[in-house]
Amino acid sequence: NAQGEDVVAGIRTPQPINRRQKASPQEVSLEEAMPEVYKELEHYCKVLERHFRDMQDVEFTIQRGKLFILQTRSGKRTGLAALRIAVDMVTEGLIDEEEALMRIEPEQLNQLLRPVFDPEEKEKARKEGRVVAKGLPAGPGATSGHVVFFPSEVEERTAKGEEVILVRVETSPEDIRGMSAAQGILTARGGMTSHAALVARQMGKVCVVGCEALRIDYKNRHLEVNGRLIREGDYISIDGSTGEVILGKLKTRPSEVLEVLVEKRLKPEESQSYQIYHKLMQWADRKRKLRVRVNADRPEQASLALALGAEGIGLCRTEHMFFEGERIYAMREMIIAQDPESRREALDKLLPMQREDFKAIFRVMRDLPVTIRTLDPPLHEFLPHSDDEIAQVAERMGISFDELKAKVESLREANPMLGHRGCRLGIVYPEITRMQARAIFEAACEVKLEEGIEVHPEIMIPLVGHVEELRDQRRIVDEVAKEVFARYGVEVPYKVGTMIEIPRGALTADEIAQQAEFFSFGTNDLTQTTYGISRDDVGKFLRAYVEKGIWDFDPFVKLDTKGVGQLMMLAVEKGREVRADLKVGICGEHGGEPSSVKFCHSIGLDYVSCSPLRIPIAKLAAAQAAIEENGKK
Repeated sequence: NAQGEDVVAGIRTPQPINRRQKASPQEVSLEEAMPEVYKELEHYCKVLERHFRDMQDVEFTIQRGKLFILQTRSGKRTGLAALRIAVDMVTEGLIDEEEALMRIEPEQLNQLLRPVFDPEEKEKARKEGRVVAKGLPAGPGATSGHVVFFPSEVEERTAKGEEVILVRVETSPEDIRGMSAAQGILTARGGMTSHAALVARQMGKVCVVGCEALRIDYKNRHLEVNGRLIREGDYISIDGSTGEVILGKLKTRPSEVLEVLVEKRLKPEESQSYQIYHKLMQWADRKRKLRVRVNADRPEQASLALALGAEGIGLCRTEHMFFEGERIYAMREMIIAQDPESRREALDKLLPMQREDFKAIFRVMRDLPVTIRTLDPPLHEFLPHSDDEIAQVAERMGISFDELKAKVESLREANPMLGHRGCRLGIVYPEITRMQARAIFEAACEVKLEEGIEVHPEIMIPLVGHVEELRDQRRIVDEVAKEVFARYGVEVPYKVGTMIEIPRGALTADEIAQQAEFFSFGTNDLTQTTYGISRDDVGKFLRAYVEKGIWDFDPFVKLDTKGVGQLMMLAVEKGREVRADLKVGICGEHGGEPSSVKFCHSIGLDYVSCSPLRIPIAKLAAAQAAIEENGKK
């Protein structure tokens, strides 16, 4: 007879307990061989489960036809099983909704919302040595595709129906269209809040960043990784939940929740996974106090977010809109303009494009608040970088190579993240802020007049560290609002606020609140400026810091409550001393990380904002925070 340790060691293969577990008709289950003993075992398993109010891992033996229960403990389970067990136990009356919510790790919801690799296929790849590298898991999910190195070619190949993974040393805003078309994104550099990571999460793309084992050769169109050569066109698979890079194509399983809510391929009653998700979200919505918004700058992202229960847009990044189609050239005209008049002429070309962008988003969000950030990145990001690209763009724009090259060089900064960006752009070039404000208000008025939608735009000025910066930009916004409302003969309610993303902004929040109707913590930059580290370069030393115990975690993934969090707490306190009704939220990537969401609840924020597929995770974390708070009272 086999002993328990033989089964654990893999020496013996156990027989099935009941008929449902049989892998073949030849197998004999305990239910068939000893039906009376099986009934007794089933009875005691139910007794133990009810007593401990949890799924049990029961060890037993049978001697001369008599059942002996040897020991029991809470059973190990996958994330999906944990969700199902929690819901089932509420249905059976063993636990209540609050306890069910508290038993679930919010990140386990990812297993309901993302595609995953077939476990057997992935294990086979691991045994065959095809897991060749590991980076940072920046965009959860799993996907396979042909390796392509250039964003423009990604668009061409996906248009032909190919599955493509964009592989870059790092990405920049001009890669946005290729990133949108790709199945997944893999970079050699960057951290969890690098450009690739931020954009991928907002788009819902599978993404692995900071995979430093990659040696990418753009010229010869191949990459080397740990002695393996991968050529353009070869299939690779990336797991955005673990950071693994795998040779070849692996099967994936789709998210049934998204098939019900977004793709409409399944009916709710056809998916047990969706029914579990729906119940959990209903319970979480009843318990939480924090509102949950989305970071989105495209209508399709906003639609996905609404399907997942978003209560507004907490961050609409306007810069991504400038890379669409022909508008990048109008943007470049504005940048190389030598005087305000030429700049205004270029901006006049961008105005109708921005207006239509905002109208599309307002139509989707209807009467929910939409927070729109004015232009934030430094202008050099919109210009070409290599000499070949400069030559092509110069020819297209009808200017000399030397003139464009000189402009590119003049905009180069030693540390662009601390340079001429954010509100500083609008102060030096007020016509930029004026154009964006006009596009927002004209879009809001037209949607109201044409479709009867009462839009609630919130204009957010970035990188404010001094109240006079906000006063300057607010004056322009208010002037434009007054002029547009008079011209259209209609008004829309709006707010003007700021991102608190540099320490001085938090330290002088009482002064800034005199001009701001809301604060939104941009914790990506606030972490960067508090620590004095570049979020794009942190991957070079992050692993060493964690291994040596200097940091317990990546502060760009999980909020540093002892440092960055103290600045947030101070800003909330000082801001509301001046303006009691000050609305405060968070729009950095921490807005979808469970422990960070709980901290936001504890310091009295009104909402968190995160990428679309993090919304359910943020909701569950917010519900847990409210339950924990009530338990302490």
